[in-house]
Amino acid sequence: MQSRPKFIFVTGGVMSGLGKGVTTSSTAKLLQLAGYNVSCVKIDPYVNYDAGTMNPVAHGEVFVTDDGGECDMDIGNYERFIDTSMTKDHNITTGRIYLDVIEAEREGKYLGQCVQIIPHVTDAIKENLKKTTEKEKLDIMVVECGGTVGDIESLPFLEAFRQMALEVGRSNTLFIHVTLAPVLDVVGEQKTKPTQHSVQELRRIGIQPDILAVRCKTPLTTDARRKISLFASVDQENVISCHDAPSIYKVPEVLESQKMLKVVAKSLTLKRSKPRWGDWKRIASSFSNYKGDVGIAVVGKYVTLPDSYVSVYHALSHAGAKIGKKVEIDWIDSEKFEDGAQRKVASLGDYDGILAPGGFGKRGSEGIIAAASFARENEIPYLGICFGFQLAIVAFARHVCGLSGANSTELDAHTKHPVVDFMPEQRSVHDMGGTMRLGGHDIAVEQGTIAHKLYGANSIRRRHRHRYEFNQNYLGAVKKGGLVLSAHSDSGKRMEILEIPKHPFYFAVQYHAEFSSRPGKPEQAFEGFVKAAARS
Repeated sequence: MQSRPKFIFVTGGVMSGLGKGVTTSSTAKLLQLAGYNVSCVKIDPYVNYDAGTMNPVAHGEVFVTDDGGECDMDIGNYERFIDTSMTKDHNITTGRIYLDVIEAEREGKYLGQCVQIIPHVTDAIKENLKKTTEKEKLDIMVVECGGTVGDIESLPFLEAFRQMALEVGRSNTLFIHVTLAPVLDVVGEQKTKPTQHSVQELRRIGIQPDILAVRCKTPLTTDARRKISLFASVDQENVISCHDAPSIYKVPEVLESQKMLKVVAKSLTLKRSKPRWGDWKRIASSFSNYKGDVGIAVVGKYVTLPDSYVSVYHALSHAGAKIGKKVEIDWIDSEKFEDGAQRKVASLGDYDGILAPGGFGKRGSEGIIAAASFARENEIPYLGICFGFQLAIVAFARHVCGLSGANSTELDAHTKHPVVDFMPEQRSVHDMGGTMRLGGHDIAVEQGTIAHKLYGANSIRRRHRHRYEFNQNYLGAVKKGGLVLSAHSDSGKRMEILEIPKHPFYFAVQYHAEFSSRPGKPEQAFEGFVKAAARS
């Protein structure tokens, strides 16, 4: 345990999407493997209070923490790498900081001062970081700043980082800057100018990076490393090549092959600088050592940006790696199966399994209902998540129970058979953000069911994000049709799992099972689904 907590700040330059999240997660993983109590925080410079009201096609998945935080998808990356449950405090936005400052001003806490970006906003940023670090008794906090250096939105955060380096001391702070070394086809050499200009921009703000993590397709050449070191005033050993790896879980090994942990330990005066790999290398290797593959159709509403379902992707890959099968995913827009497109729905017969992920709203919902029916009728393994759970019930009610026109009141407020209905406590809610049933809830699993066999427990805890639920007025009808509701929460008030015992695998959950999956420890519903798909 360090006498004072250390802070590592990860910034990005040149362009977004370079992999700051993976660099942050991998750095934290190496430190964790060396025996340090470490965690991560994601800074998002947008003015939204959280990610809850943001369109997943524009921003990516909304990751939900156990305490009900609606967060940036990078929080999921952190959890998967260091296998630590994050809280909403691990995702800080401009909106959240400004709200804190404005509320403090309204309460008179600034005693008549003129409230400004510096020092009031920057102080609030620093206070948030320090509070989380102290609360969790961390040795090291790795802080990722979203966006790129030069963005107006991120300037207050970068200024707060600069101030922290002065206040807690340079031996307690470290700056990692993620940049790009592209290769132009016509030239064929790695270009260093983007990195040079990005570092210049960072230095103009008052921050000199300690480590440069340079993204490139192939390992950084000696010449490129030398040029970057010279022009960026960074030791050559501190210029780290972040070249493509077989899977993101191999990145810690890529970094450590260049003595990344030793470089970090030297800057932060850490005593331990060697990772104890344990099972990590074996787990990471399982994502490239496959014997065969499994074809999965993910039928959803937001498939134009696969990042909308990034945790679903990882949960499937975790399950595939566990059984040695590469999961080949086709992302299919559910609208494709609407308006009587029976021939198109039949194309799902080419897949080993069908997964219907979460979503909201009417668009594409009939296509998911059609896919759920096709999987049930043709004995193709099916996994439904949240919206996929609700629409599987709608499909069953219509086509097995004979309840013509059955629907969710989210999709048809006047349906004759509201088999999925608005949660009673949601009726008085008007604000959109942070008002759904959110976060972890304890779930009781019925013995003698497929669910109990999968989970091997009478009780599990999983995360939720929804406003609608199964209407138990129809419990008798669906049970008579052969559907088993095998788990519940809130003393039986809410149904959480459905299954069809005579089907090869027809399983759906109201909760978001994907948020609980980890490399080497796939979430059980996903593992059961992929195993069934591999057998089909």
